[in-house]
Amino acid sequence: MSSHNPNDERNPSDAEVSVLKDNALKTLLTAEARMRLNNVRMVKPDLAAMVENYLLGLASQGRLNSQISDDQLKQILLSIQQPKRDFKINRK
Repeated sequence: MSSHNPNDERNPSDAEVSVLKDNALKTLLTAEARMRLNNVRMVKPDLAAMVENYLLGLASQGRLNSQISDDQLKQILLSIQQPKRDFKINRK
């Protein structure tokens, strides 16, 4: 009777997951879209992570027919980005 040791299963490290994610995004995005996503990542890393997860989710579901172009990525960024709230303060 052998006991199951949870340490026997190999869990990928963060670096390995990052490399796999980058490789997947290279196939999903055009060169221009990858550059835009990298620029977004420098300014808003949380937004870039949300877009990456969204794209990887679509790809895993088989809902992406072709590479995402720069214009399509712009639309995705606009739709994911939360609208800014304007606060107006009236002083009397």
